[in-house]
Amino acid sequence: MNAPALRPWPPAVSTADGAVTRRTVDLGDGRTVAYAEAGEGPAVVLIHGTLMALEDMWLALMPTLARRFRVIAVDRPGHGLSRRQRSVDASPWRQAEIIHDAMRAIGVERPLLVGHSFGGAVALCHGLRFPGETAGVLALAPLCFPEVRLEQVLFGPRFTPGLGEVLAPVLAGSSDPALLPLLWRAIFLPQIMPKAFAENFPFALASGPERMIAEGEDAVGVWPALTRAAAAYRTCAVPVRILGGTADLVVNNALQGALAALAMPGGRFDWVPGAGHMLHHFRQDLVSAAVADLADRRA
Repeated sequence: MNAPALRPWPPAVSTADGAVTRRTVDLGDGRTVAYAEAGEGPAVVLIHGTLMALEDMWLALMPTLARRFRVIAVDRPGHGLSRRQRSVDASPWRQAEIIHDAMRAIGVERPLLVGHSFGGAVALCHGLRFPGETAGVLALAPLCFPEVRLEQVLFGPRFTPGLGEVLAPVLAGSSDPALLPLLWRAIFLPQIMPKAFAENFPFALASGPERMIAEGEDAVGVWPALTRAAAAYRTCAVPVRILGGTADLVVNNALQGALAALAMPGGRFDWVPGAGHMLHHFRQDLVSAAVADLADRRA
């Protein structure tokens, strides 16, 4: 990706109910990154996880963080209104590079990254890949090591070129309308999906054939990517905070974030008692305090 090709587009208009107004950065070669921003101060980049779009992080964290920071929430490549290349950009390492180039295009230098779940893996890869251009990483219930996961079974078949293009439209019109609402609610367990999220999240931007193909690619591509990341944690040169809920039913934080933090020279892991996977929707106070701690270290 060549720097001269980077240019911000005007705000994108979405037909999805509840969608936040976005701007889009064109990276060339079919790659774009859609983002929303608010506030002033040091830059904090929010990166969402699986089956989500930027509104997930925006609805939960922007109101609090924007009081002190320039908050930028992105649609991960291939998700929301961002676009990526098929079979090339699935790895969290590639997604970190794409987000890095997009942030440079809009004048963001050395941001602090906050990533949830798969987005936490992307944030960690950004810190490992661009240590001099990362102020710090806050990973919320992140995937850190390879493991067998449900999404590999549910979405993995759509990864296969050719087969995925056939399966995705069929499943989008048959099983997905029943499956996805169950998954969206299940990832909040043992808590209940907040009413504000249910009413304001644009579920249309987290579904559909192309996005489900991207989910399949993510699910399959994460194994080699996390194997590479695990070997690099001991060399991590940026401060890292990891938060994990004690009641998380989606990610085993003891075997993921807690172990990864132990391997990182500047890593720290904290349990969030009683919290499930979507802890950023219920413990904004802890997330904001962790962001402030990392920002103070930067200062």
